[in-house]
Amino acid sequence: VQLAESGGGLVQAGGSLRLSCAASGRTFSNYNQGWFRQAPGKEREFVAAITRIGSTAFYADSVKGRFTVSRDTAKNTLYLQMNSLKPEDTAVYYCAAAAPGTVNIPSAYYIWGQGSQVTVSS
Repeated sequence: VQLAESGGGLVQAGGSLRLSCAASGRTFSNYNQGWFRQAPGKEREFVAAITRIGSTAFYADSVKGRFTVSRDTAKNTLYLQMNSLKPEDTAVYYCAAAAPGTVNIPSAYYIWGQGSQVTVSS
């Protein structure tokens, strides 16, 4: 499966963006699906994930209550709705696919998109 993110951009603090991750090649929902982000000079960090079985959502504490992960299986697309954005949310956001198991560490994922820049101005 190949993944392609879209929807990033520049937004003021308090604003919203929705990222999309379109999958091609295989059915994306056969995998655990996650969002990660990486700011300059920092490690890639977990943002949110949704499981293959049961569609259970998981979130990093830093985004809980502000971000929502969802998917549209008919469109083979994963989404990340980001509300109440803060300057510290500025990063390149990546979607990824993993086999069932741990969802919150990058090493669990073996298919990655190219990333989408999100910049939040204060």
